[in-house]
Amino acid sequence: MRAAIVYWSQTGNTESMANILADAAGAEAIEWDSFSAASVADYDALAFGCPAMGDEELAPDFEELWDACKGELGDKPVVLFGSYDWGTGEWMEIWANDARDAGVNVVATVIANLEPDDEAEEALKEAAAALS
Repeated sequence: MRAAIVYWSQTGNTESMANILADAAGAEAIEWDSFSAASVADYDALAFGCPAMGDEELAPDFEELWDACKGELGDKPVVLFGSYDWGTGEWMEIWANDARDAGVNVVATVIANLEPDDEAEEALKEAAAALS
């Protein structure tokens, strides 16, 4: 399966997660501004990563890309991931529920408080199995 790991990162934590996931899945890590909804058709599985911003929400530019892509995903396996600094990670629950409500086949979610620790790294490697 050909997989893409699409991410937006402000401090590098979500980028680190993207690279771990890409390495484990044998996939390509792609910065969000180099990806489009038209690119979804080129992949069998995808992962989208964005840190929590503001009040437990996605970065606005990334959310625009996500909104454009989610209707194109069909039944392809999708992993959602990202890092956070404050709160409890509620943004991921909101994001995953929104994705499922839109019919996205979310096979895993992974969050990390700041930099990915050993637990997050292991969860990313497990999630990679669904993408490869």
